[in-house]
Amino acid sequence: MGVIARQSIKGALANYIGVAIGFFTTFFVLTDYLSQEEIGLTRVMVDAAMLFAGIAQLGTNASIIRFFPFFKTVDEKNHGIFGWSILIPFIGFSLFALLFFIFKEHIVELYSAKSPLIANYCYLLIPLTFFALYLTVFETNASVLLRITVPKIVREVGIRIFNLVCYILYGKGVISLDLFVILFCASYGVAMLINFFYLLSLGKISFRIDWGFINRDRLKEIILYTLFMTATVLAGNIPLLNSLFLGAQTGLALTGVYTIAFYIANIVEVPYRSLGAISRPMIAQAVRDDNWKEVNRLGQQVSLHQLLVSSLIFLLIWINLSALFGVIPHGSEYVSGMGVVFFLGLAKIVNSSLSIGTDILNFSRHYPFSLIFIALLTLSAILLNRYLIPLWSINGSACATLFSYAIYFACLLAFLRSKLGVSLFSRKHVVVLAFVIVLFGIGVAWDPLVMPLFKSTSLLMLLTNAAIKSLVIVAICIIILRKLHISKDVDKILRVSNM
Repeated sequence: MGVIARQSIKGALANYIGVAIGFFTTFFVLTDYLSQEEIGLTRVMVDAAMLFAGIAQLGTNASIIRFFPFFKTVDEKNHGIFGWSILIPFIGFSLFALLFFIFKEHIVELYSAKSPLIANYCYLLIPLTFFALYLTVFETNASVLLRITVPKIVREVGIRIFNLVCYILYGKGVISLDLFVILFCASYGVAMLINFFYLLSLGKISFRIDWGFINRDRLKEIILYTLFMTATVLAGNIPLLNSLFLGAQTGLALTGVYTIAFYIANIVEVPYRSLGAISRPMIAQAVRDDNWKEVNRLGQQVSLHQLLVSSLIFLLIWINLSALFGVIPHGSEYVSGMGVVFFLGLAKIVNSSLSIGTDILNFSRHYPFSLIFIALLTLSAILLNRYLIPLWSINGSACATLFSYAIYFACLLAFLRSKLGVSLFSRKHVVVLAFVIVLFGIGVAWDPLVMPLFKSTSLLMLLTNAAIKSLVIVAICIIILRKLHISKDVDKILRVSNM
């Protein structure tokens, strides 16, 4: 087995372990040991740091991946590309820190009324952003050296375990809130240092920059690409804006409710992380070959499969949401987040089903136009959050995400159709939507029809009902899929699984 295969398998295993730890922590520790305000505080702090760190990178991570083959040398000094990867983000971080101190009073004033905890701990955003920034930089440096397992374990498992310990210590009264927040931020610093020393242990790192290596043309190419990627980072961080707006306009208690609902809805998008990683190289190759018929086929195939999978996951989540809130500690305090789960779940379906269109555009010669669409997405998200949160509170923020994605993809798909002749939709999309709506109707009608048959409304009966309902929905889904023949891949999976 090659190094890439080994590292990929180990990295995937780290992801799944991290998901399991995150699920347990989110639904059975956070809701038990932290108040809604404290959950909202940790959410806003991390989201703000990740957003600022993404911008402060100045596109360095993408540039490292793209241009590493150009810098690579036999002696493994690589003309100091790792030195560049340290220097450029530091410039970006310095600019962020300067702007933060200039506008600090305005930031404190913005959050002091609704979210005083943010105002009290905003000074920790500087070190937390620094830790998050270089944690990612060192991960990228390791990835170009084909060593992703340790950084994956550090991020997906290490940070979660460290934070889990912090939650328990604070919940048991062992440490104060001040120390808890400091240790929570420090967990990212510890992870950053582990990644740094791991890089050094590989013995293939030189931070000495070869200043005379890059000629003017190559430098221009790197700068333009880096600026482009700096702008595109905003598209992937749109969800991070929601908690920042909520913290300022509604307070941390509702932000905490939103956080739990967000974790639930985020499950809908998980399958695309693997499917997208597999499909992107195939799309890129078809674009390079100027085979637009194949691009169109692959785009429709990925979109259709992701629509099917994400819709069914969302359906199973939605019909069992009451049971989930019945199980988690203090679940009644988070029931108000059901609307958030609904609208964010729909947004995740839209995004995961149509994101392949963004990849197609970025691989084509028209990739600079993606900046226009990203600006449209960002502006829509900001304006809709500002308008809808005062109207509908946390549901308004979730709707802002859904509507901004709808606007973005409507314009993007129209552009792909007119300029590249690529359409992600087919008649099978309509078929999938139709039978998902039918299943949704069955799921919604189930409880009013079946629950009265149970003599008890205890938690055990609630979970039993949820299990039976899920099995019936899955069975009906399999029967329909076998009859409809949505795609050869789906038919093959059903045959292999003997479904």
